[in-house]
Amino acid sequence: MANLLCRSVVVAIILAFSSVSNISAQQTKPQPSPSPTPTLIESDQEAVRVFTEEVRLPVIALDAYGHYDPTLDLNDVLVIEDGVIQQVRSIRHIPANVLFLLDTGGELSGLGGISKSTWLTRAVAANLISKLPEGSWFAILQSGNTADIIQPWTKDKAAALKVLKNKLNASKRSRISEAIVTATQQLKDRPEGSRHVVMITDGVDSPGGKVDRNAAIKKLIAARATVHVISYTELVRQKSDKKTTEVSVGQLPTSSNPITATDPTLPPGTTRSPSFGVGIRFDPAMRRQRKAYEADVKKSEQVLTNVAEETGGKLILPLSSDEMLAQSNEVARAIGAEYVVTYRPKRPLAEASPGEYRRIEVQSRKVGVTLEARRGYVVPTPVNE
Repeated sequence: MANLLCRSVVVAIILAFSSVSNISAQQTKPQPSPSPTPTLIESDQEAVRVFTEEVRLPVIALDAYGHYDPTLDLNDVLVIEDGVIQQVRSIRHIPANVLFLLDTGGELSGLGGISKSTWLTRAVAANLISKLPEGSWFAILQSGNTADIIQPWTKDKAAALKVLKNKLNASKRSRISEAIVTATQQLKDRPEGSRHVVMITDGVDSPGGKVDRNAAIKKLIAARATVHVISYTELVRQKSDKKTTEVSVGQLPTSSNPITATDPTLPPGTTRSPSFGVGIRFDPAMRRQRKAYEADVKKSEQVLTNVAEETGGKLILPLSSDEMLAQSNEVARAIGAEYVVTYRPKRPLAEASPGEYRRIEVQSRKVGVTLEARRGYVVPTPVNE
C-alpha cells in the first residue's frame, strides 16, 4: 500500500512538472497572430474597391488665345457628374498611350482611286509619332482586308517609323468597324486616363464586313479613350466635285463625225478638215458606285464627328493633303498637353447598373481658361468580377 501511494505521488509530481514546462514554453515561444488572413483579404478588397471607384478624366486647358495652359491646379477644376459636384482628388500629367488606327483599304472604291491615299496616311502617322512627347507608348493597327496590329505597344519611335514604311500597305477592302473593335481590345490593359486613339480614315466599311458599325462605336466609347479623328471625308468631297464627268478637249476621232465616218470618197481615217470639239463620257455603273460612296462618306463624317466630340478628342477635316499634314500637328499638341483629373464619385460605381452611362461637365474656376473633356463615361465592370 505504501509503495502504491509512493508511485502515485511520483506520477503526480511528474505530471505537474510537465504541465509547468508546457506553460513556460508557450509563454516564451513567439506565437503567430490569431488570424492574419482576414486582414490581408480586407486589404486586397480595399485596394480593388479604391481602384474601381476612382474615375480618371482626361482634361485639356486652353487660355483666352487658344494656347494650352501648363499651369492648371487642383483647385482650378470643377467636375459635375450627373448634376452633382464632385471632389477632385488629383491632377497630373501621365505618359500617353496612343493607338494609331490607320485605314488603308478601299483606295479604288467609288471615286476612281481618290478616296484615300496610303502614302498620305503613312506621312501623317509618321509626323505624329515623331512629335509625341518622350515616354509615350504607341501601337499601330491597320484596317485593310483584315484588322491587323502591325506594331505592338512600344516607346521606340524609330521602330514604329520603320513599320510604317515597310508594313503599311494598301488593300482593296476596308474593315474599319472590325478594326475599331480590335482597338478597344488593345486599350483595355492600358492605364485609364491616358488612352488615345488616332483614326486616319474616311470611316467607310467595304461591303461584306461582319461587324456592325454602331456596335463597334459603342464599344469604342465604352473603352474610355480620347478619340482623335483625321478624316478624309471633306478631301474626298472636294475631289469628287471635280470628277463628276470625264471631259476631253481637242481633235475628235473620225468615228465621232457622222459625215466623214460614212463618206466613201475619203480614205479610212481621213477628213477634209480637222474636227475639234468637246467630248463627254458617262459611265453609269461608275456614277452609281460613286454616288453610293459619297452617301457613305457623308454618313461616316457625322459618326466620326460624334465620336470625337463625345470623347473630348480633336476632329480634323482637311480639304487637301497639305492641310491634313499641317493640321494633324494639333493632335500631337493636344496629347502632350493633356491632364488627368481623378475623383471618387459621390454615387459609388458599385451601385451602377450594367452598362450605365454617367454624364460629365467640366468647368474652369480659373479666369480666362476653358476646359475640354469627354461628355461622359460608361461605368466600367469591376476588376474583381
